[in-house]
Amino acid sequence: MTITHLVTHSGGFHADELLSSVILTRLFPAATLLRTRDKAWITPSEDRIIYDVGGDFDAIAQIFDHHQRPNPLREDGQPYSSFGLIWAHYGRDYLTAMDVPEKDIEDIHASFDRGFVLPVDLVDNGAVNTSEAGPLFSGMTLPVLLESLKTVFDDRQDGADDRAFADALPVARAFIEAQVKRKAAKFRAEDMVMSAIKAAGEGRVLDLPMGMPFRAGVEKAGADHLLFVVHPRGADWTLTTIRVGDDTFDNRADLPAAWAGLTDDALEAASGVAGAKFCHNGRFIAVASSRVAILKMAEIAVAEAATE
Repeated sequence: MTITHLVTHSGGFHADELLSSVILTRLFPAATLLRTRDKAWITPSEDRIIYDVGGDFDAIAQIFDHHQRPNPLREDGQPYSSFGLIWAHYGRDYLTAMDVPEKDIEDIHASFDRGFVLPVDLVDNGAVNTSEAGPLFSGMTLPVLLESLKTVFDDRQDGADDRAFADALPVARAFIEAQVKRKAAKFRAEDMVMSAIKAAGEGRVLDLPMGMPFRAGVEKAGADHLLFVVHPRGADWTLTTIRVGDDTFDNRADLPAAWAGLTDDALEAASGVAGAKFCHNGRFIAVASSRVAILKMAEIAVAEAATE
């Protein structure tokens, strides 16, 4: 049967039903979003999805509340909010609607759940305290920021809460869509990196068609022989190092010490490469005006790394 209504509670709102609404309105764009506590509306029916209200969780009956006891828990015992319940049931369909390739849906669904949905669930259930982030950051978590879009206490105009919810919805949508698009982009980048690794063979330089996240693909492929990456950047070309880990600035190999901090004529003289334009003082990136020049710089960097 066609879903005609998406039903959540009226009054003030929290991040969980707001973010749930992002998922559901994408999947059921013709349905009416109704905020109410009317018993007739929060009773399950084939034509509606009820969430964050109703005192029950039954995916088959299309009701997704978490306030009842016993409350719904993940396999590891951590509590769900309505967002987690909606994501678990409708998240894969949402990713399909966002044009995520089928081969990546399970990985992105799980990654988004761990990194985005679970924190919202925990905050909503009081399982974590945002003040633990310290006074400087406690007010900057996503749930707190979204809930700051609620009406102020003395704005009691008719429909004020619903208008605030409607205004907050595109803000919440922007965060979810940006996160999903970035995760999907990482998988596209990984595919491109894998192809470039195959083309590089035993070479020490990874030649990419554009700037993109590359280290995850390099590590996944076990391409430990690679030392540097080249790719175009606008009209220029860049030569970058490969860090050895997320929590360090150490590289598999640094660019030549003689290049550090030099630009233009000085860098051309130090490197012997016409078109060399810039090398960062930290020796993790260099820029040249042409592909020929950057590949020559990469060749020199590889040769020097071999002597260290």
